[in-house]
Amino acid sequence: MTSQELFGQIAAKKSFLCVGLDTDVRKIPAHLKDSDDAIFEFNRAIIDATAPFTVAYKPNLAFYEAAGLDGWRAFEKTVAYLRSEYPEMFVIADAKRGDIGNTSQMYARTFFETVDVDSVTLSPYMGLDTVAPFLQYPGKWATILALTSNASASDFETEQTTSGERLYEVVLRKSKQWGSVDNIMYVVGATKAEMLSSIREIVPNHFLLVPGVGAQGGSLSEVARYGMNDRCGLLVNSSRAIIYADQSERFAEAAGQAAKEMRDQMAVLLEECLKR
Repeated sequence: MTSQELFGQIAAKKSFLCVGLDTDVRKIPAHLKDSDDAIFEFNRAIIDATAPFTVAYKPNLAFYEAAGLDGWRAFEKTVAYLRSEYPEMFVIADAKRGDIGNTSQMYARTFFETVDVDSVTLSPYMGLDTVAPFLQYPGKWATILALTSNASASDFETEQTTSGERLYEVVLRKSKQWGSVDNIMYVVGATKAEMLSSIREIVPNHFLLVPGVGAQGGSLSEVARYGMNDRCGLLVNSSRAIIYADQSERFAEAAGQAAKEMRDQMAVLLEECLKR
């Protein structure tokens, strides 16, 4: 999927919502827990309810790996279901891989050949060798961690280097040379929304994946204000605020309503953006 194709989905749905499938088997509704494949059944219901209002899904691999082999199978089935029923969706494996050489090549093979997602979140700490194998697949993306929303991001990411730049700015300037706007996007936390303006000066045309809106307290309007470019250029992720909006047998309906409410806000922000 190219950046233009992704923007086409955004324009068609008037949404730049990414639903995070952080599916914790301990939190899914009680009536599903006796199912032979509770994680997948939960995901399928969430997807069916939220698909009209979103353009992307982001399964967080930690929640699947914690469930062992059954969890990994549920992840594979979730991606296969999206490919079969909602092929227009952009699917991000939130795996935060970061290795080099043959290991990185095998990670790329896992996610782009075996499972067939569109993108993988990557830590660029070890440099180009970490990312390059993922850029060898036409139509696939590397989603590179740049400025995250966690409190201890300041331990490294915002440290000033000898050049006067902050470390995340060095990451942006260097890594944008590795690929293009059609195969690299960046993770920028919504709780750092005011920094999006300076980030846009470095990567004006790249997509930004923005977690932290919703349960983590990030402001959608501030993200749009500081981070939108003239084609939107944003995927805003919401996980818990949508998928755990309700824990009764009506959980999917509640998730759909939560997604719709966020989409409706996004539609207004998009209209304002495209009038600029």
